[in-house]
Formats: sequence, structure tokens, C-alpha cells
Amino acid sequence: MENQTAYLKPVTLKNILKFAIPTIAMTVFMSFYTMVDGLFVSNLIGTDALSAINLTAPVIQLVTAISTMLATGGSAVIMKKMGEHKCEEAKEDFTFLILVNVAVGIIMCVLGYLTMRPLFAGMQLSADVEAYCVEYLSRYLVFTVPILLMNNFTLYMIASEKATLSLVCSVTGGVLNMVLDYVFIAGFHMGVGGAAVATGLGYTVTAVAGLCVFSQKKSLLHFKKPAYRFRVLKSAATNGCSEMATALVTGIITMMFNWTMLHYVGEDGVAAVTIIMYVLMFASSLYTGYSYGVAPMLSYYYGEQNHEKLHKLVTVSLKVIACISLVTVAGSFLLTKPLVSIFARPDNPVYDLAVTGNRICTIALFFIGFNIFASGMFTALSNGVVSALLAFSRSFVFMLITMIVLPIILGVNGIWLATPAAELMALILSAGMFLRYRKKYGY
Repeated sequence: MENQTAYLKPVTLKNILKFAIPTIAMTVFMSFYTMVDGLFVSNLIGTDALSAINLTAPVIQLVTAISTMLATGGSAVIMKKMGEHKCEEAKEDFTFLILVNVAVGIIMCVLGYLTMRPLFAGMQLSADVEAYCVEYLSRYLVFTVPILLMNNFTLYMIASEKATLSLVCSVTGGVLNMVLDYVFIAGFHMGVGGAAVATGLGYTVTAVAGLCVFSQKKSLLHFKKPAYRFRVLKSAATNGCSEMATALVTGIITMMFNWTMLHYVGEDGVAAVTIIMYVLMFASSLYTGYSYGVAPMLSYYYGEQNHEKLHKLVTVSLKVIACISLVTVAGSFLLTKPLVSIFARPDNPVYDLAVTGNRICTIALFFIGFNIFASGMFTALSNGVVSALLAFSRSFVFMLITMIVLPIILGVNGIWLATPAAELMALILSAGMFLRYRKKYGY
């Protein structure tokens, strides 16, 4: 049990943060170097190329959705078995799920290549933007399998108490991505395709490190001959379906944002949406990182039926998220102009659009953290149905309602208000589910 000391320690803020901070740092850094991609592209190529990256984002999210489901759901299933002291069975299931991810990666890569040209051709984009979209996505898809492995190994390193290693891999990959962005775009003049290759190589660092780490038997989780228990695959899919739903509907909603902006403003509006998404993603990564960091603890205590630790962990987590919310809202309001100016100069029409939009969208940061944690908590507790309900309602149903209604009433400002309004509606639903299942899980 030496490797599991973190799960055996008392639940205090200090011990929780020791477990979660490396994960928070990792997700923040990953979102940061995604922003750096946009920074290099917008400044070295132009805002049309930045718009293209956003237009390809839904396809990328669709490609990775199944892997996200298996990674989050599988981690919950496996750590629950570790809490039940079924360690060998957990390792067999771990290996099986990784092999499934490789197969998924190959299939999704092929589907991506088959559908991307008809998709972009049907969006009635300018010739330059359409060319940028095809160029970026065609290079990105080459790295589909390493990217899916990165998604999985990131969470399994956290579950294996190797969150610091996961952070090191993310930092290394991020630095490599940043350096290669400049080398490929400015040095080799590879254009937006160079940014995609740089991103893929950066993500590959974690994939390679994970293959090395989990091949060693001294790791808490490691590869062994898999047992093809398809009930485990079903359980992982059920538990992680909320995360898949989030990835899928995020892609759909991103397309809706883009189409609405193209209708009201044009391609400058798509560039402004891209900048605001970067800012929201950077702030949201704090909540996502925290939720990922404590998820293995939630699963372990649930498997152990330790209701006292589970209750304390949830209570402390809600207080931490409240503090993060206040900090991120204040920071986003105060730094709106400096953040936007990194991507677009003040004389660019994109600048004013993005400044106004960011100030309105920042309101959503009051609610996002609680919604992310609620969905992640139910996944960790192996209640994929409730988690999926929360994620799907938040990311699709409420966003669909607000995206249709508010722009009709308020125009462009209604597009920006759609996110805060949807997140507030989601918060009400999350609170209802939280109270409903409180006695059942003992948190």
C-alpha cells in the first residue's frame, strides 16, 4: 500500500491541494500553449488563419470524444476497483481500455480525412479560410492516436499518483510546441499546417512517456496481459458518457457560434469568438484541473465506502471552487484589453468585438467551476447517467436555447450572453442533482 499513501492520508486542504495542484498546473499549462498556438498563428499568419483553427475545432472535438469518454470513465472504474483492492483486475482492464483507444484513434483518423473537405466546402467560407481549415486539420489528424493516448495517460498518471510526472510531460510538450510553432511558421514557412504539426508533436511527449511509465511493473498501474471484459468497456462508456457528450456538443455549439457570428458579423466575428474561447478555456482549466485531480480520490473513497472522507472532500472542494471563481472573474475583467491585444491589434475590427464579448462572457466564470465539478464528481462516483444529464444539459440544451433566443432579442450581445445564461441554468440543475443524491452517496 506504499504507493497509495495519498489515499490513506487525512482529507485536509493541504493534502487535497498536494494531490490536485500538479493537475491544475498541467491543465492550465495545456490551455496556455493552446493559446500560444493562436498567438503565433494570428500574429505570423493573420486572423483568417486564427478563424480557421476555430472552425476546425468542432471536428477535432468530435474525433477525440470517444477517447475522452473512455479516459474519464475508465479511470473512475479502475480506481474504484483499486479501492475495492482488486488490483490485478484493474491492471488488466487498464491495458484493455488503452488498446481500445488505439483502435478508436485509427478509425476516427480515417473518418476525419473522409469528411473534412465536404464539411468545409459546405460552410461557404472564403477561399483562403477554407484552405487554411483543410491544411490545419489534415496535418493534425496524423497525430490522432498519440493525442488519444495523451488524453488517457494524463488521467492514469494522476490516478497512479504520478501527477507531477504528468505535469512535467505537459510542460515539456508545451515548450516543444511553442518552439516548433515559431520554427515551423516563421523559420520554415510551413504556415498553419506547421502549427498543427507542432501541436501534435507536443502532445506526443505525454503519449511516449506514458508508454514507458506504464510498461514498468513498479507503477501502481501498469500494462499486463489484458482481459477482454466488455462489461468493463460498457461501464467505462457509461461513466464517461457525460464527458463524451460534453466533447460532442461542445463541437456542435462551437459550430453554432461560428455560423451565428458569420451571419451577424462575418469572419471577424469568428476570430473574436476564438479569442474569447481561449480566455474562457484558460480560466476553466483551473476548474477542470482541480476536478481531474480529486476524481481518483472520490472514486477511491466511494469504492472504500468511506463516507466521512468523501463528505469532507466534497465540502472542501466546493469552497476551493468558490475561491477560484472569484479570482478568475476579477482577473478576466481587469485583464480583458491586455489579453485581447495579444491576438488582435486595437486598429483591427476583431479587437473591439473581442473586448466587448469577453467582458460579457466573463460572467459565466461565476458558474462554470461548480458545473464542471458536479459533472466530474458524478463520473467519479460511477453515476454516468446523472453526469451525462448535467453535461448534456449544460453544453447543449441550455446553450441551444440561449443561442437561439438571445441573439434574436439582443443581436451580437445576445451571442455573448448565451454562455453566462446557459451556465446559470446549468448551475440550478447541478444544485438540484447534488441535493437529490446527497444521502445516497454520503457526501
